Amino acid sequence: QVQLVESGGGLVQAGGSLRLSCAASGSIFSINAMNWYRQAPGKQRELVAGISVGGRTNYADSVKGRFTISRDNAKNTGYLQMNSLKPEDTAVYYCAAFPASYWGQGTQVTVSS
Repeated sequence: QVQLVESGGGLVQAGGSLRLSCAASGSIFSINAMNWYRQAPGKQRELVAGISVGGRTNYADSVKGRFTISRDNAKNTGYLQMNSLKPEDTAVYYCAAFPASYWGQGTQVTVSS
């Protein structure tokens, strides 16, 4: 069973940066797309960014120009670089791999104003 483990979350002031990592226990990113989602309290989970097997990326409008998704297949790790963070970015962030449908446990990101 493949596991995804997120790390890198924490508390940061508005305008700051964080880099989230998503480490997979197996070599899955060469055959699976990777997405980052987030869920804020009282809100539905939303897609933040995705990267296809071929490297094509897509972003939610709310994070375009601030967040960058990437992956290192050799390290079985995906990343989400988050810059110019805003209080509204506060949420639990999850990584997931598709079509295998593997999910991580989430990492908390809190942005203070």
